[in-house]
Amino acid sequence: MAPLTGESVAAGAAVNPSLAAKIDNHKEARPQVGLDRTDIVFEELVEGGLTRYVAVWQSDIPDEIGPVRSIRPMDPDIVSAFGGIIAYSGGQQRFVALMQATNVFNAIHGQKATAETFYRTTTKKAPHNVLVKAVQVVAEHPDLPAPQQQFAFALDTASSTAAKDGTPASTVNLVFSNASAPSWAWDSSQGKYLRAQLGVADLDSNGAQLSATNVIAIFVGIDTSLGVPKTQLIGSGEAWVSSGGNTIHATWSKDAPTSVIRLVDDQGVTLRLAPGNSWIELVPSSGSVTAVP
Repeated sequence: MAPLTGESVAAGAAVNPSLAAKIDNHKEARPQVGLDRTDIVFEELVEGGLTRYVAVWQSDIPDEIGPVRSIRPMDPDIVSAFGGIIAYSGGQQRFVALMQATNVFNAIHGQKATAETFYRTTTKKAPHNVLVKAVQVVAEHPDLPAPQQQFAFALDTASSTAAKDGTPASTVNLVFSNASAPSWAWDSSQGKYLRAQLGVADLDSNGAQLSATNVIAIFVGIDTSLGVPKTQLIGSGEAWVSSGGNTIHATWSKDAPTSVIRLVDDQGVTLRLAPGNSWIELVPSSGSVTAVP
């Protein structure tokens, strides 16, 4: 089983390390490269009410990913549970130091070690144009182990907790800020949720609309004492989990940076996701999550 998607894989497959990357979500960075092939994506609030992604690939590594941007103080708490590699463009030294102190290999743009694997594409303007040769980066680290399993999975979508016990929700609307309001619409023909931002279909560079098998929205506190928003991911709170066209109320918890996020239903029973990719929306407690039947 692929550790990040719960999908069946051939024996000996999906044993490579995960590759996480800090992906730009500025309008000038879109459409991004490789987001349609992620195992897990975290969406987080950054400055100006905008969002960025921590995207994670393991079962399916694209040739290239990006554009990558700078690290933020919550990213060590997100990525440490995966181990593997984190690719980004730099950042404030205090935040880079936090990431370098983790169990994750840091691949940073502008260093000698990444001279052959990071480059600026001419199709976008700086600073929204740093791409990463993902397959090559992963191949450079055969000594790193595969990530631990992050969630419990059902055998199929129909037997996932939300599909069995949740209520129908054709659309899940999220508000991070006045500038960021993504939404997910259930497409029964594809068996996936399709993503939009501010009412516009969200596309990858290949022209396909970004999609997810599971959409997990968790309410988080935001610490502003560092001068930039920091998602508070160590702790617990309210969550909504969507799979198979249904949404269920849940509670999330994460005990330490290297711990996985645990999801339980209102009776305290572990939730099982549908096999496939997941988007985890780290919604500020001042924002909102609305499931529309």
